[in-house]
Formats: sequence, C-alpha cells, structure tokens
Amino acid sequence: MRYLLIVFLMLLGSMTSAMAQLSVGIGLPGVSIGINLPVYPELVRVPGYPVYYAPRLNSNFFFYDGMYWVYQDDNWYASSWYNGPWGLVAPAYVPLFVLRIPVRYYRAPPVYFRDWRADAPPRWGEHWGHEWQQQRRGWDKWNRSSAPAPAPLPNYQRRYSGDRYPPAEQQRSLRGQNYRYQPRDTVVRQHYQEQAVPTAPAPGQRTPQGRPAAPRAQPPQMRNEQAPRVAPTQAPPRQSGAPGQDQRRQPPQGREKKRLPDEERGQDRN
Repeated sequence: MRYLLIVFLMLLGSMTSAMAQLSVGIGLPGVSIGINLPVYPELVRVPGYPVYYAPRLNSNFFFYDGMYWVYQDDNWYASSWYNGPWGLVAPAYVPLFVLRIPVRYYRAPPVYFRDWRADAPPRWGEHWGHEWQQQRRGWDKWNRSSAPAPAPLPNYQRRYSGDRYPPAEQQRSLRGQNYRYQPRDTVVRQHYQEQAVPTAPAPGQRTPQGRPAAPRAQPPQMRNEQAPRVAPTQAPPRQSGAPGQDQRRQPPQGREKKRLPDEERGQDRN
C-alpha cells in the first residue's frame, strides 16, 4: 500500500510539472518529436498567407515569422532550425497565422480534420474547447488584404545537413551570423530571445566537449553603456628649441647667486 502511494505521488508530480510547462507558452527546446530530415526541406508559400509549408514531407511542417512549426499528436512544436530541437507550444500561445493555415496544407492531417473544409482553418474551438475559444476570440477573423509579408527563408541552413547539423549551442551563433530577421509576433520573439540567451554555466563548469565554459558576453548596448568615458585632454604646450633647453636656462629656486664684477669682489676682500 505504501509503495502504491509513493507511485501515485510521483505521477501526480510529473503531471503538475507538465502542466506548469504548458502554462508558460513555449517550453524549453529539447523535445524529440521523431522528425529527422536528411536535408533542408522544400518550402512553398501558402497563397495569401505569411506562411510556408513543406509539400514533400509526410508531416504538418510549416515556417512562419522566422521559425518552424509542426503539428503532431495534437500538439504544436516550434524550433528555429528545421531539425530541432523542438519546444512544446501551449494551445493558448500558438501564433494566429499558424492557427489560420487552411486544412489542405496539412500533409498528415489527424482523423478529426476529415470532415472539415479544406479551404478553411481547422476548427480549433471545437477541438480545444470553450475556454480556449474565449481566450482566442476572433482568431479566425482577419483582413486578408492587410496580411504581413512572409519572413525570409533561412536558406543558410541548407549547408548544414546530416553529420554537419549543428548542436543547439552552435545554432545560436550561426543564426546570428547569417539570419538578421527579427520576429514580429510576440510569442515568436519570446522564443527567439530564450534561445539567444542561454543559461550561464556555474564557475568552473565545463562544456560537453570538456573545455572550460567561455564567459558570457554582454549585449552590445550594455557594453556601450558601461564603457568608461574618458574626458578629452589638451596637448601640452609646444616648447621651442631642443628638449630640456628651457629647464637648463632657469636655475633652481632658492639657489640663485648673483655674480659680482671683479672690482666689487676685490672691495669685499679688502
């Protein structure tokens, strides 16, 4: 009986932890969703939407506002690289234009999509319930003539496939060097910032490669604000003649002795 109670408490704790992760919007990256693409996927623009989809993949794979989005097993996942790592996205924090993607562009639609209109977005209100519908009221109503332009595709990632696919630490550096686009969507921007500022390791902690961790660099604006300001100085007055010439001409103070003519010196001796 005591053993069963311990198991129950452990299960309850894990459920509470999962609910807490969902409540923050986008979980920390690292979720494995079974996607392992050998090369960078072909992405095609959804007509009239600032979204791309992958027509050759057997998965619901999209690109919006600088990030990749996958709908799998009734969950949304997001990543800044096409092969992950992926972060779990809570239904209340999925970007609006991702929710508005028409059903026909889901290459692996779930069974409950079957009777829904192909040219309309999924009925998320029916799927996620009344509470979600109240939180995201009006999500399916928008002016199609004012849709934002799509974000540029991160084509630099084509160079990284197979064994060359970078780990998460290197992904941040490569993205900063090759992709300067800044997300417009609040949720997407938050996820970008979380990936751009990794947790600083403890002093003396080593990286997985065994090298000491490099000190965490400050943002450029912080370095500019903290840089000491040096007051401008004036150059010393330029002296004429050879260096030190004026100093030799002036005898030290207190030691000056007046030289007397020879006649006056003679009178003093007399």
